[in-house]
Amino acid sequence: MKKRIIPFSPPDMGDNEINEVIGTLKSGWITTGPKVKEFEKEIAQFCHTSQAVCLNSATACMEMTLRMLGVGPGDEVITSAYTYTASCSVICHVGATPVLVDVSKDSYEMDYDQLADKITDRTKVIIPVDLAGIMCDYDRIFEVVEARKELFHPSNQLQKAFGRIIVMADAAHAFGAERKGKMCGEVADFTSFSFHAVKNLTTAEGGAVVWRDIPEIDNDWIYHQYQLLSLHGQTKDALNKTKLGAWEYDIMSPSYKCNMTDIMGGIGLAQFKRYPEMLARRKEIISQYNVTLKPLGIEVLNHYSDDHQSSGHLYLTRIPGLNLEQRNHIIEKMAEKGIACNVHYKPLPLLTAYKNLGFDIKDYPNAYDMYKNEITLPLHTHLSDEDVNYVIQCIKEVIGCI
Repeated sequence: MKKRIIPFSPPDMGDNEINEVIGTLKSGWITTGPKVKEFEKEIAQFCHTSQAVCLNSATACMEMTLRMLGVGPGDEVITSAYTYTASCSVICHVGATPVLVDVSKDSYEMDYDQLADKITDRTKVIIPVDLAGIMCDYDRIFEVVEARKELFHPSNQLQKAFGRIIVMADAAHAFGAERKGKMCGEVADFTSFSFHAVKNLTTAEGGAVVWRDIPEIDNDWIYHQYQLLSLHGQTKDALNKTKLGAWEYDIMSPSYKCNMTDIMGGIGLAQFKRYPEMLARRKEIISQYNVTLKPLGIEVLNHYSDDHQSSGHLYLTRIPGLNLEQRNHIIEKMAEKGIACNVHYKPLPLLTAYKNLGFDIKDYPNAYDMYKNEITLPLHTHLSDEDVNYVIQCIKEVIGCI
């Protein structure tokens, strides 16, 4: 079998993206401007929400949401132990206390019974993680939130408008996912997406946040809060300041700098035009993997069913009975065959930053069990059917030698 080179997740760029960048560069306007505003409108329409805000990362979207909500020292925010650091680092950035929940046995989703037990009168926000592009069970999450409603003590008017713990989805992987007929973005109170280089739809770096309508809170006010937070607290963005005679502005707070540029927005618009076909191709690849790997006893995620459609972002597999060393050996052998595999994720309590905060992996046994034999295979729209077959044949050969 001839050796191929299969990268893990290269960006899918074409002439349309290149032409959008060139057009933006020639337009004389390259920072936040008309391209970003157009991209925001497309995202809001796609997610069935009233508005969207584009920033420079999903991390910025989550952090600015926490800041807008007034979450800070003395507050607790709950998230999964099985996630990338961004889901939790934003909690630390605003000075709140992170609370980690183990996943359910043989699942990548947080244990919802344990979630209920972790809620206290200091809990302000829950951050579920839509891992691999599959939406969490938000019905269950909102049941937990409603059942613990009496513990919620709002500290400002926005929190008071919710009257309960706020659900802020980390949907970095899940742009385009659906569950029970609803798009990712119209289910959680706030939802943040990533457009990083390895994501299904990319703007090189970048992200967006959408939200459900909140009773008695004006959506334009929320949009404006994100603008203030992401542009140094400045009352006018650069585009408005350039209007003749309109230089005057104010600074409402010493805020942050995390806006999206029109160069990024242009790439996003070009990607968005072919996103349906990109999602369809991912679904084909997942089906191709499933047909061969599931009969071998390799555990795979259920990306598609009658009640949910994944964005097909990552192809996570587990090989029952493998230990950590055997899993790592398989990844090394696949690399020798030219195939880049990955692991999603190293649970947070295994990482130095979170060990230093007092978290111990012994308290998250299910997360460790999921991690120790997980292997993520390449899944991207540059893969041909022949590439996928090559990956399948190689993983079969390598596993057969264990």
